[in-house]
Amino acid sequence: MRTKRDLAQLPLLREEPSLRQPPSTRYQGSKLKLLEWIWQNLQHVEFNTALDAFGGTGSIAYLLKAHGKEVTYNDHLRFNHLIGTALIENSHVELSLENVASILTRDPNHTYDDLIATLFGGIYFTNDENLWLDLICQNIARLSGKYKRALAYYALFQSCIVKRPYNLFHRKNLYMRLASVERSFGNKATWDTPFGDHFQQFVAEANASVFDSGFRCRATCSDATEIPGQFDLVYLDPPYVSSKGTTVDYRDFYHFLEGLVIYPRWRAEIDYSRKHLPLKGDRSRWSDPKRITDAFKNCFERYADSTIVLSYGNKGIPSVEEIVALLKHYKSEVIVTEQPNYKYALSIDSSTKEMLFIAR
Repeated sequence: MRTKRDLAQLPLLREEPSLRQPPSTRYQGSKLKLLEWIWQNLQHVEFNTALDAFGGTGSIAYLLKAHGKEVTYNDHLRFNHLIGTALIENSHVELSLENVASILTRDPNHTYDDLIATLFGGIYFTNDENLWLDLICQNIARLSGKYKRALAYYALFQSCIVKRPYNLFHRKNLYMRLASVERSFGNKATWDTPFGDHFQQFVAEANASVFDSGFRCRATCSDATEIPGQFDLVYLDPPYVSSKGTTVDYRDFYHFLEGLVIYPRWRAEIDYSRKHLPLKGDRSRWSDPKRITDAFKNCFERYADSTIVLSYGNKGIPSVEEIVALLKHYKSEVIVTEQPNYKYALSIDSSTKEMLFIAR
């Protein structure tokens, strides 16, 4: 098992050098840059067991695991669940050089599908890149051991994200990468770096992030209100619906990564009526302006016996005042803190602030 390493690079962890640093990500909504501020607000709250109900990249779950909490990571998206499996539930398994070599090598005795090259040509990646993804995705699925597979998928997901304009899969826009124009945004060097180089880099990052906290942690893949068990603290970071009704639909933004996980049945799950070929399915209630208030009510009621911690924007639906009122149905104390210096990626509204609610 790998020994724990010093994480003095993170100010919030300097006094505890045995703690680990979460791996980097360009995932929309990630709280990676807010970890120090969030922990400053949580460190005086007494709790031993914690649920990260909308786990995403796992940065909050990882933070809590590093501080010796028994953590349950949850996310309803399958690809995110694999991230939680790799970095939160996994306590000791790493990918070896032999594992990586087998993932990157075509097996002459295996018949490979060319699903991505056939269906997604000219949408997200080049033809050669699509063929590479077909190979790697199928080789990962053949890897022995769920934690090894989860680590490999994590590296594949991150490799795909960094090679995408806006780091998203919300529209057919490969042309933005390939056009010979002067650019005011994006990282052409990252886009042009071969997939294999990115993949090996992210494998190394993932391996370095694996550690045993001494407590049993787990990863689940459920609706946020249907996770079994009781928790001292529940952290909520649901999709954001702006006051104008603009929604963040993570399943639509990252459908391609979800497709990699369900590769054998991906064809049948695609909505072919849309140019960027997302997955079929209804919008989540957390991304629906008409249903999101009820979603909050249900979630607060489910975890009424826990300390509830909510990350939120100050211009969302429901409003900050409505959130406080909802929480006070179940809690006697609601503390609201504002982070004034954080700017949301891709946001042009500088008045949008990150909020943290602690209700107990």
